[in-house]
Parts: sequence; C-alpha cells; structure tokens
Amino acid sequence: MYQEIREQIQAISVPASSTIREVMQAIDRGALGLALLVDAENNAFVGLATDGDIRRALLAGLGLESSVAGVPRPVPQTAPAGTPSESLSEMFSAPVRIIPLLDEQSRVVDLAIMDRRMRLPVAEPSFGEKELKYTAECVLTGWVSSAGPFVTRFEEMFAEFCGAKHAIAASNGTTALHLAMLALGIGPGDEVIVPTLTFIATANAVTYTGARPVFVDSEPETWNIDPAQIERAITPKTRAIIPVHLYGHPANMAAILDIAQRYGLFVVEDAAEAHGARYQNRIVGNLGDIGIFSFYGNKIITTGEGGMLVTDRTDLAERIRILRDHGMSPERRYWHTHLGYNYRMTNIQAALGVAQMERIDAILAAKRQLARTYGAGLAGVTGLSLPPAAAWADNVYWLYSIQVQPERFGMRRDDLMAALQAMQIETRPLFPPVHQQPIYATGQRLPVAEALSQNGLSLPSSAALSPADIARIISAIRTLAGSAPTQIQ
Repeated sequence: MYQEIREQIQAISVPASSTIREVMQAIDRGALGLALLVDAENNAFVGLATDGDIRRALLAGLGLESSVAGVPRPVPQTAPAGTPSESLSEMFSAPVRIIPLLDEQSRVVDLAIMDRRMRLPVAEPSFGEKELKYTAECVLTGWVSSAGPFVTRFEEMFAEFCGAKHAIAASNGTTALHLAMLALGIGPGDEVIVPTLTFIATANAVTYTGARPVFVDSEPETWNIDPAQIERAITPKTRAIIPVHLYGHPANMAAILDIAQRYGLFVVEDAAEAHGARYQNRIVGNLGDIGIFSFYGNKIITTGEGGMLVTDRTDLAERIRILRDHGMSPERRYWHTHLGYNYRMTNIQAALGVAQMERIDAILAAKRQLARTYGAGLAGVTGLSLPPAAAWADNVYWLYSIQVQPERFGMRRDDLMAALQAMQIETRPLFPPVHQQPIYATGQRLPVAEALSQNGLSLPSSAALSPADIARIISAIRTLAGSAPTQIQ
C-alpha cells in the first residue's frame, strides 16, 4: 500500500518551475485533478495546481509553455503526517478536497482525500440507475401522487417476495401497523402484547386505537419478545400479540403462534427491520394474520418513507385498502363507508420501491456478507457479544448490533461509542425499552430488555460499505479493546 501511495505522489509531482504543459501532463497521470509542485533540489512541497487553476490561466491568455509560477493559485492546506482523521475532516471544505501530508522535511508522504467515507454512517440507502430512471418517469409523466402504475407493481412484487396473497402499500411503517390494528378491530378496552425492546412506533400504533400496549421482556438468546413471558401477560382483555423481528433476527414464531391459537389471539408481525429474514426457512411477515414492513431511509430497502402490509386473508386486505383511502367505497367514488385515513403511498415512492425490489437479493447478500466479515473480525474480542444467530433463523442484519460487557471489555458502551465517534465511525445505542419511556412508564422491571438496551450498540451496517470500511471499523474496535482499562471504576 505504501509503495502505491509513493508511486502516485511521484506521478503527480513536478518542479515548481515547470510549464503549464508539464503540469497538465502530471494532472493527467494522477487522475486526481491536481499536480504537486515541489522544490527541484530537495523535493520539499511548494504548492499545488488544480485543473481549475490551469483552465482559468489558459482562458486568461497564458500559453502552454508559460511557467506555472505565473498561474494564480490559492494557498494550499497541508498537515503533518500522522494527523488524526477527525482533525483532517475539519480542514476539508468545498474548495479543499485533497490535503498533502508532509514529513519533517516538508516532503509529501501521503494525501488525505475528502471522501464521504471519511465518516462511516450507521445506515444509508443503496441507490442505482433504476431508482433515478423510475422516479424520473413519474416526474415526466406527471404520475407522482398516490395513483399510478408503480404502486400496484410494487405491491405485486412485494407480495410475491413474501409469498403472500396480498400486499398493501402505506405511507410508512407506523401507519401500516395502525391499519393492521384497525383492520382487526382492535380498540378501546383491548390489550395488545408487545415487546418492550422495540422502536416506540410498535406501542404507539396500539395506543392510536384506544387499546393498551402490554409490555413483555426479551429472551436473551434472540433479543426478541420472550414467549415464556407472553402467556403470563394474557388477560381477558388481550386481543393480539405483536412480535417484532428486532434488528433483522426473527422472533420465535412457532411458540408465539401456538400461544395465539390456544388463546384465540391475532398475531401481527412487526417486520419493519426484517425484509427477507426467515424463520425455519419461511419468510417473516407472512406467518401471522398480518405482517408490516417499513421502507424508511435507513431500512434494508427504502422508498424514503413508506410501509407495506402483507396478508393471506382477502377480507383483511379489502378492509385495509378501504381504511387506507379515507374509508372510501371501492364501488362508488367519494362515498365513505368507514372512518378512514389518508395512509397511501405515492407513485414516486413506489417507483423507488420497485427499483429497490429489483436489487433486493443483491442488497440482502451484501448485508449477510457484511455480517460474516464483522463476525470473523470481532470474534474472540473479550467482552463483546455478537448479534443473535439462532439455528432456526436467517438474520438479515438490518443493523449489525453488538453487546458490550463493561467489566470484561474494560469500557462502557457509551465510552466505546464516544471513542468510535472520534474516529468518524457512527454508532447508535439499542432502543430504550418502551416501558421506561416517559409516556409509557409503567414501573415494571424487565431486566433482560433493560440490560440489552444499556449495553447494546449498532455498528455501521450499510450494504454500500466496502471491505476496507469494515476492516477500519474492526481495527478500531480491536485497538480500543486492547487499550481499554482492565477495570471499570
């Protein structure tokens, strides 16, 4: 690697007395849009010339044989070799995209190049040419609102993907979950069992109907709702269970479905984070009465905002479609038979969804490869526990999330997050348990979920991460593990 950098620097370096022609040739050799100007005797850095500098000089009347010394150039930004990445990132700006790194003799030994990968985000969308093509088609044809062919096409593709008879697009995952509750007749006086370790939308969708969410602890093996605790939470008011396939790992659906059948309860799968995950080789979302998915910008596939409901029950699908569109009768326009909602997805959002569905297998393969790379690189780090991977499950690793055991790792979860942030590596804590949120505070003690939340964090998990990006994250964590104090005070 060092040899390649040295050769690149040599290729774009020219004496400060060079002609514009010679500088242009150096710029062409390097494909970085600039040449380094150095002292001919000691190779010390003198300045740099960009292709923009040269273009402006030629337009001003200088010739190809003119000395580059006569070309107006801004004062370049430089930094000593070994400058931390976080300091370099603060030096970058729109005009400053490359910073020469100098040794003690002022010679260029490396180049810091502005790159969006300087900071590694936890999640980001993966877009290609099809996304641009299909959304442009919506704009050019005028079909940008909730009517249009991409909505139907997206629903058909997603239903096939999930092996479901019906898929109904919604404006986001939360409204999809609200529609599921409404379609099942959940309302005031009812109780719905939900895991406490989830994003708050799971509980909110229940509350929107006037029903009460009842919080259940997690099982340590999968981080998902503990079936053994569900049965203890059932009362005569219980109408449904919402298992969440947290962070892409399926919940223990056989046990949950068995409980639901014995007590006559509905099962609504919250698969917002689990597109393509499988339970006993069956895709999640279509194992209960209704399944919902989210297409928010950080999800496995995205429509910006958006959601989907899937079901094999035609009666539920028909009711959901009516409730989604203002409660309007499908037979008579502007005739409203139910209290409905405007929870529709737009055609331009669905265009993104269609393009994403055409690539979903590749995106899922990238997520699984990311997990394999993380797993191999972080294996054996004392005090770290890797994500769940039950033998009966196929985890899609929406976010690659780990647990930090402070006493063994030598550093608390929050301290590790802060240290990684200083290295331009974004992380996120696991969701706070909903039973501890101010609007739902119940005074319950649900120790497994509380511990998982307190010690868990998610690492950068985008399908667009390169092997070098992941290696950088692994190296940072292993380095911090090695330097962590052995005892927590």
